[in-house]
Amino acid sequence: MFNFAYPGLLFLLLLVPLLAMLYVWSRYTRRRNLRKFGKPGVISSLMPEVSPYKPPLKIIVGLLALTLIIIAFARPWGGVKDQKTVKEGIEVVIAVDASNSMFASATDSPDGPDRMRTAKLILEKLINRLDNDRVGLIVYAGKSYTLIPVTNDYVSAKMFLNSIDPSQIAEQGTNITSAIEMATSSFSDNKNIGKAIILITDAEELEDQEGVMKAAENAASKGIQVDVVGVGTSTPAMIPERDGFMIDDQTGEPVRTALNEQLASEIARKGKGIYVNASASGALSDLDRQLSTLKRAAMESSVYSQHDELFAVFAWLALVCIIADILLLDRKISWLDRITFFKKEEKK
Repeated sequence: MFNFAYPGLLFLLLLVPLLAMLYVWSRYTRRRNLRKFGKPGVISSLMPEVSPYKPPLKIIVGLLALTLIIIAFARPWGGVKDQKTVKEGIEVVIAVDASNSMFASATDSPDGPDRMRTAKLILEKLINRLDNDRVGLIVYAGKSYTLIPVTNDYVSAKMFLNSIDPSQIAEQGTNITSAIEMATSSFSDNKNIGKAIILITDAEELEDQEGVMKAAENAASKGIQVDVVGVGTSTPAMIPERDGFMIDDQTGEPVRTALNEQLASEIARKGKGIYVNASASGALSDLDRQLSTLKRAAMESSVYSQHDELFAVFAWLALVCIIADILLLDRKISWLDRITFFKKEEKK
């Protein structure tokens, strides 16, 4: 079967007969004007170098080149072949801490970027590196919520990631146990696909340390590694609010929060993953390298039809015609004049 990707361009082929008619009209007008100066036979003897055959041949070659160019731009297709693609990847569920402590500075400077902004930045970069992988998103504080199930829609994942706002979470706290358990149940049943939980936290005010360790061990026993990204520093930082800083109702002093790296590292160890600090220069590379150790497996396959592209064939033929038109001159070929193809018999 022979068809075109842009059949509408074939209407340009109407230019070919139009140009051919213009050429015929110009040749007719030329002969008519020459007759005004004398008989054609006499005038042609005054122009011995002019070939009566090459001009028509040149216009034929030129029109053929134009025809081939138009057909090439219409993108001709030949037969159809079925192509099958199989995508291999892993599954990643990101659990983001959305407690109020994530409003605190991620650096030792009180004016540094907040922890939530730092977390979003490193996660967005990580999602950009995913290739054929599937990603899910969970947000947690006192409770855990699924923002987006495991999917390969990275655009939606980044959109939901940027929409996380701790001030919108009513029940505050740092219930990492709930986050790990929910993430563990979010994966597919395919045991051949590598799975990982990426836990974003400052590990501050952890309510149930024993439960967290059990949840991490349970995930690891199911072949799900738990990687922890710590945000913040060990230097206590105040938690900003709209009118200043968060105040402890009992003491009346500003609430301070610090990253508990020891606890975060222990969670990663129990989950057979790694711990990285989001502020470290090589954090993203270390996390990406750790995910690369997971087994990639076929996640989906698709069959699509692919046409044989014939554009190049017509383009090359058009180029040959253009070169031939350039080399073809209007003058007679001198060496052909010495060859006599037809001889008159001499009368005896």
